[in-house]
Amino acid sequence: SHELQNAFKDLSDSSKTQRGILISIKKEELVPVKIIPSTSPDFWEDINTLESYLSDDQAVYLILHRYTDDPDGFIAVTYVPDAAPVRSKMLFASTRLTLVRELGAERFRGTLFVTLKEELSVEGWKRHDKHGEGDAPLTEEEKSLKGISDATAEISRGTTSRSSHVSSGLVFPISESALQSLKQLPSGRHNLVQLVSFGASYFNMSLDLAQNVQKIEVASETIELAHSSAITTDALGRSISEIEPRYSFFRYSHNFKGEDQSPIIFIYTCPQTSRIKEKMLYASSRAGVLAMASSEGGIEVIEVSSPLELSAPTIDEELHPAQEQRPTFSRPKRPGKR
Repeated sequence: SHELQNAFKDLSDSSKTQRGILISIKKEELVPVKIIPSTSPDFWEDINTLESYLSDDQAVYLILHRYTDDPDGFIAVTYVPDAAPVRSKMLFASTRLTLVRELGAERFRGTLFVTLKEELSVEGWKRHDKHGEGDAPLTEEEKSLKGISDATAEISRGTTSRSSHVSSGLVFPISESALQSLKQLPSGRHNLVQLVSFGASYFNMSLDLAQNVQKIEVASETIELAHSSAITTDALGRSISEIEPRYSFFRYSHNFKGEDQSPIIFIYTCPQTSRIKEKMLYASSRAGVLAMASSEGGIEVIEVSSPLELSAPTIDEELHPAQEQRPTFSRPKRPGKR
């Protein structure tokens, strides 16, 4: 909204008096609801007051000006408490990418997805910083020509297909909230976990004629938790974004030939309307996400261009393909002696 754009501009120009903005969703628009003042040039001093702006049952976005001397000095925080209404949880989780894109992804150093006020305390921020130090994102010369060819081949797929192999690809750091959600998936109360590739990034390909290889340059990209929920199989297709790519993990509880089964299914969706850079980025990092998740146990793989293609029959067809019945022939009797 114009109101949000103006508030963000004021935040950029007022680093000495403003530390951040609280943003909500009203009538399907992102609107600023409160300015967080700056009482000190020290970021750690200012965030001592953050918890007082948060409710126990209302989701909200926070844009914080952390690195005031840098053009990409902003942090986007999505705060979705467990007590928030389910519809609000889904709305804020699915719109978080839109928020950063509307304000300019190049302006953001990083993002956070939190469910507890304590995660935005000084101790919580320092835990997050420490976690991020261990796994810096790759920056350049990530893959050779073969890696790019593999990614391009994956992008061209449009129909449902099943894969049992993990190819090479980019490996991005994954957020703690995403990791915890995946670990809880086999037996937790949520049976759907959706991840997104996110960050203040660019994706640039160039050809190095001297070495005859292509280079990929990526900045500040991470795998983040978009949403986790408990749904029925019938609602699966409606629960995954139709306009943005997603890595989704679904615990499919069903009965097959009298046996109860609950395999974890990796669902890669990339709508045809996605931007070219998104398609390249998701296709290239898909294998790394799958390899990370597969370390916890076996995972079945399904790829679709639209989540609406997902249903119990289509999943069953992928997991339990019908065996071709070959006709049997009776062996002719051996002729008897005369």
